[in-house]
Amino acid sequence: MVEQSDDPLLTAIRIAIAGNVIDLGINKTFDLVKDVEKILAQDFAIFDYDSFRQRLDGAQNVLYLGDNCGESVFDKILIEQIKKPVIFAVRSAPIINDVTMEEAIESGLDEVANLMESGCVAPGTILSQCTEEFMEVYNSADLIISKGQGNYEGLSEADRPIFFLLKAKCHVIAKDLGVHEGDIVLKAIHL
Repeated sequence: MVEQSDDPLLTAIRIAIAGNVIDLGINKTFDLVKDVEKILAQDFAIFDYDSFRQRLDGAQNVLYLGDNCGESVFDKILIEQIKKPVIFAVRSAPIINDVTMEEAIESGLDEVANLMESGCVAPGTILSQCTEEFMEVYNSADLIISKGQGNYEGLSEADRPIFFLLKAKCHVIAKDLGVHEGDIVLKAIHL
């Protein structure tokens, strides 16, 4: 799908967001094929794509904050389209179904990115729980991509330029974003 797309980067972003439906903390059931097809055709509720492309063009390095282990194979597709050095950060412990180092390697992410643990053992990136090593990467990254609602909850008030990729899967997050439940989002903060 990505290779045949008019805009491979945008298609890879959509596929990465589609993978975000694999969330055992929110949904116990989903139809991955139908969800991918729907998200590929769905309009974004927040679409900061021009800002994303501009920031990516000027970036020397990218920090990609992983979310769930099942969606990490979809993240790999997006990382392949980024075509810049990427550090993919994982949780330091298996929280719900969040991606850890083991699943990242099983997904082949080590083939397209450098992997590191954040130090965080919460279902999101909570900066006060992260290691010094992670914080150095976080503070020096030219572009930060944050996947999923848990990372959004932990970083929506952060003071770094961050792009959030997610599907609003609950009314609390949808309300905070100003979107409807089920909407897809590519939202930039602090550019």
